[in-house]
Amino acid sequence: MNIFLRLLAILCALIVIAPAPARAEVAVTILYDAFGAHPEMTRDWGFSALVEYRGQRVLFDAGNDPDTLAHNLGAAGVDLATVDFAIVSHRHGDHIGGLSHVLSQRPDLTVYTPRENFSVFGMAFSGDFYRQDPSLPPRLRYFGGNPPAEIAFGSAWPGGDFRWIGETVEIAPGLHLIANHGHWGVDLDVKELSLAIETEHGLVLIVGCSHPTIETIVRTATEATGRPVDTIVGGLHLLPADHAEVRRVAEALRDEWRVRAIAPGHCTGEHALAIIREVFGNAFIEAGLGSTIVR
Repeated sequence: MNIFLRLLAILCALIVIAPAPARAEVAVTILYDAFGAHPEMTRDWGFSALVEYRGQRVLFDAGNDPDTLAHNLGAAGVDLATVDFAIVSHRHGDHIGGLSHVLSQRPDLTVYTPRENFSVFGMAFSGDFYRQDPSLPPRLRYFGGNPPAEIAFGSAWPGGDFRWIGETVEIAPGLHLIANHGHWGVDLDVKELSLAIETEHGLVLIVGCSHPTIETIVRTATEATGRPVDTIVGGLHLLPADHAEVRRVAEALRDEWRVRAIAPGHCTGEHALAIIREVFGNAFIEAGLGSTIVR
C-alpha cells in the first residue's frame, strides 16, 4: 500500500510540474493579397490583415479597393463592428484604398497612421511654421498677420480619428508600433509603421511593405522591446531585389536574427517566395489570401 501511495504521489508531482502545451497567442488572417486559394475571396494587389491578440481585434492596412475589401471581409466573416482599432502601415494606395469602406462602417474607429508632413491622414503645425514679414500690409499677410496657434491640414477622410505616430511606441499592453523611414523600392522617402506583438516565444512582427528593409524593422523592434523576433508576417518588398540579395536577406533573418518562422506575402515577389521557402524549409508558412497564421 505504501508503495502504491508513493507511486501515486510521484505521478501527481509529474502532472503538476509537466510543462503545459504552448497556447496560441496571436492569430493573423490575411484579408487582402494577390495570391492564395480561398474560393470565395477576391485576389487583388494590396494588403490587409486582421490581428487577434488577447481579446483585441486589430485591422492592419486596408487593401487597394473598398469594394474588394468589403467583399473579402464578408467572405472571411469579419464584422468591422468587432474591430477595436486600425493601423495603416504607410500612405501607398494599395494599403489605404479600402479605408473609405472601413470608415463608412466605423466612423468612430481609431486609426493609427504614420506622422508625416502634409499627410493624406492630416497633420497640424504651429501657426508660426512659416516666415512672417510685418512690412507687408495686412491684406497680403496670411491670416491678416494674426495666424492661429495651430494650423490643421485636411485629410482624405474628413472626420477620421487619426492618431499620428512619429516614433516607436507601445499603444496597448504587448502591442508596439515600430516606426521607421522607408527608402527601399520607393520613389520618395516614406514613413512606415510595423506592428510588433509580444508572445511567450518572442515577437510576432506584422509588416506592410518593409520599405525601411525588413532587417531594419527587425533590428528596431528587437532594440525597442528587448525581445527577439519569432515570426514575421506580411510584405517584405523584395520585388526589386535580385536572387543573391534575396538569399542574403533570408539567411540573415534565419541565422543572424534567429527568426523561427516566416509568412511572407504581398510585395515579397514570386522569386523571393521561392528562395525564402527553400531557406526556411518547414518554418516557411504559406500566407495567401484567406490564410490564418496562428502563433
